[in-house]
Amino acid sequence: MLRLVACIGALVGLAALAVPATSGASSPPLPPGTTSRAVTPAVYPGGGVLHYGTASAAAVPAIGSALNSPLVGMAASPTGQGIWVVGADGGVFTGGSAGFYGSAGNLELDGPIIAIAATHDGAGYWLAAIDGGVFTYGDALFHGSMGGQHLNQPIVGMAPTADGGGYWLVASDGGIFSFGDAPFYGSMGNKPLNQPIVGMAATQSGHGYWLVASDGGVFTFGDAGFFGSAGGQSLGNSVTGMAALPNGTGYWLLLSDGGIFGYGDAVSQGSPATVGAATPFNAIAASPIGQGYWLLDPDAYNYTFANPPPNGTFPGSAAIVAAAESQIRPDPYTGYFCNPYGPCEEWCALFATWAWQQGGWAIPSYAFTGDIYYWSAANGAVLPPSATPVPGDAVLYGTSPYSTATSVHTGIVAQVWPDGAVVTIEGDAGPSATGHLAVITNGPYLPSQSLNYNGFGIYAWAQP
Repeated sequence: MLRLVACIGALVGLAALAVPATSGASSPPLPPGTTSRAVTPAVYPGGGVLHYGTASAAAVPAIGSALNSPLVGMAASPTGQGIWVVGADGGVFTGGSAGFYGSAGNLELDGPIIAIAATHDGAGYWLAAIDGGVFTYGDALFHGSMGGQHLNQPIVGMAPTADGGGYWLVASDGGIFSFGDAPFYGSMGNKPLNQPIVGMAATQSGHGYWLVASDGGVFTFGDAGFFGSAGGQSLGNSVTGMAALPNGTGYWLLLSDGGIFGYGDAVSQGSPATVGAATPFNAIAASPIGQGYWLLDPDAYNYTFANPPPNGTFPGSAAIVAAAESQIRPDPYTGYFCNPYGPCEEWCALFATWAWQQGGWAIPSYAFTGDIYYWSAANGAVLPPSATPVPGDAVLYGTSPYSTATSVHTGIVAQVWPDGAVVTIEGDAGPSATGHLAVITNGPYLPSQSLNYNGFGIYAWAQP
């Protein structure tokens, strides 16, 4: 989960309606300072799977090719000499001694994968999907799932019991679903939460678990001990995951900027946030040996967004997504709000209109997100938030296009699942300091849950 930073730009508002209508067939203007429409992939410095403390560098998967979907989760082998990384489409990548036992990468998934968990002997793993579906590989046994059943909120995490005879799923409202020999020790379902749950971890005994919310609040059940939390603190960035020490005497919380908070006996072994990391981290896996962990920075990889395949497109759709993907990187320009798509100001709309221009559409370089709505209403199409978008559409966050107070951020839709979950690519976003933000992937998330997931809702989808 990523709490987005609002990008509103300069207010042009209804003046956008005075822009002469254009047919998308004409050649779009070039971004300021650009002499060619050739899209060059951004240079990404470092990133990927980072290791700290006793977490082995040799366990990190070597992923050289472009991936079909963003990476969303990790799990460590029992020896600590290998890890598995999973993509939203169910593709599994192995490093070190972690064995490959299959993946869901060739399946037609209704909803994206959000987590992976390893069996106690490391000879198998489970994948959990946002809709509660569970997929098993190797010696991981199927004990049930929530797939096909109504969920009040999406699934955000999974944890197995010590013997692999069961597992828990947790939803963003704190609801717990127990399967196999996983006992139910309580949940936060139907209880008020300041912020949604984003992950969980189980105790070594299998008789308890922790839940963590995006504001750093920690909730304990069964024999899981409470060692502290970041709830009530001003974090600056949202918590995206947690991992527990093997003996259960402490845990780490991961912030979206890679920051680490250690509690109990869990001591911070280092963090990319201390060296100015500026792209989101979305998963942490604890080393089974001593004090150590791996952190996942999904934006360090190149993506084709080929799986699931798009169920609908428009002329230039693929080119728009390819252009947006090529720009994924930390703060692209030196200077407060400086960017390669326009002047030094809030630039999420400048980025989105630049991507449309690369797809062949003659939209002006707008700074105000609401102007994208008005231009699309006059020249393309605008869809309600309940509609299903297609790759290349712009997502418009807020409540309406009328002002900078109501139209607060935008991005480009890159991927859409059959259940409606989306991945977007967004400029002037991410976990760094305001004015020095990044181009990031966001999601997968359910648009209906955008208020919880992103911090604000969606008022429309715009199409050129």
